[in-house]
Amino acid sequence: MPFYTAIFSASQYGVVTELYAYVAFLNIVFIYGMETAFFRFTNELNRSTQYNITLTSILLTSLLLSGLIILFSSPIAQALDYPDKQSFIIWLALILAIDAVVAIPFAKLRLEKKAVQFVTARLINIALNIGLNLFFLVFCKDVYDGNYLPSLKPVILKIYSPEIGVGYVFLSNLIANAMLIIILWRSFVSFRIQLNWQKLKPILIYAWPLLFMGLAGMVNEMIDRILLKQVLPEGFYPGKDNLAALGIYGACYKLSIFMTLGIQTFRYAAEPFFFSEAKNKNAPELFAEVMNWFVIACCIIFVIISVNLELFLLLLRQAEYREGGLVIPVLLLANLFLGIYYNLSVWYKLKDKTYYGMYISIGGAVITIFLNLALIPFWGYMGCAVATLICYFLMAAACYFYGKKHLPVPYNLKSGFGYILGAVLLVVIALKVSFVGNLSDHLFHNFLILVYLVVVWFTLRPKFFRKKG
Repeated sequence: MPFYTAIFSASQYGVVTELYAYVAFLNIVFIYGMETAFFRFTNELNRSTQYNITLTSILLTSLLLSGLIILFSSPIAQALDYPDKQSFIIWLALILAIDAVVAIPFAKLRLEKKAVQFVTARLINIALNIGLNLFFLVFCKDVYDGNYLPSLKPVILKIYSPEIGVGYVFLSNLIANAMLIIILWRSFVSFRIQLNWQKLKPILIYAWPLLFMGLAGMVNEMIDRILLKQVLPEGFYPGKDNLAALGIYGACYKLSIFMTLGIQTFRYAAEPFFFSEAKNKNAPELFAEVMNWFVIACCIIFVIISVNLELFLLLLRQAEYREGGLVIPVLLLANLFLGIYYNLSVWYKLKDKTYYGMYISIGGAVITIFLNLALIPFWGYMGCAVATLICYFLMAAACYFYGKKHLPVPYNLKSGFGYILGAVLLVVIALKVSFVGNLSDHLFHNFLILVYLVVVWFTLRPKFFRKKG
């Protein structure tokens, strides 16, 4: 993101933001809940059989869906108002297929607790993606422009075209993801195509509500970036078109990635953990303890980033992107509640009542769409952020109240809300109180972080000493 905001204008980055928003929706369709279903049915079927059946299903549907997207890539590009970018659609279709196919081998690594192999593969993928972005958008461009190494220009002309522009973001992603198939070759060597409708049917019955739940959840997460461009009144932000506003919001949203990364890391480990501990008689108390530590960790992330907002905004390399900085604390808090919802959702996954998750997510999607349509014309991209916060809070609340009836877990609401409200109070103080001089502000802001950590320690201290005793 710092790299993109340095080389792309807000309007150019808006293209990346918009197309990846559509990809996020399609990614849910391509996987259609089979990743979670793989965890659920592994204990009932032979692990190898379950792996083969699940991956066969994903492979066949991915070939079909990507084939259709490629076949209709031209009209799709025109419908999205990118008539000369058909190649972008084709590349994204291939990215979607690869993402879906490798999802099951990655799930297998998680289930087998092979964290080192999992992380190594992911980090290689990230490094390749970053390296290819630098290669195409910096090295190739500079050689093409004659800045250095003129002898390489004939070679560069064969692989680089300035007309592709932001398309190299997608092409780099495609090449890096394709390498995952090689990186995970052991998982594919052991794979055998296996079609067994009798064994696949209960898996699909379990998974289909997860598909609609995922789509509704993606509405909550991504629809703001689609609606912002369409609903925002022209000229709302002086001197900027709607695509530029979308680029600014998309870049600022990326700064909430620190919370999202923490939540995603938790989910990678927690989902198989919850299933493996489900039969433990102390599971409810264990789940409550996990939630408590999860909230503490997320609140610390929220405080550190929000009170040092002016420092994190430096990652947005051009000044025009920093105009939307105030949405970041709101989005961080929103994603904190999303993480709480993921934590709470364990009950309907363990009780095979995934349709509850679908109902909650669909309700959240309706709220999100309504609030975005209502708030964007008046608050711009801040309306998007507020809509996201309200939606995730209500989803978490609904999941908690339904969960009490089906899998009672003794969550400590008083403690959880205490940590959250304390964090919000400190962030508001940091944003409202300003001293003369940046150094004074930085010292005060980090003092607030220290205050929060000390308060957290004193609230947890009795628990540590009680366990020790």
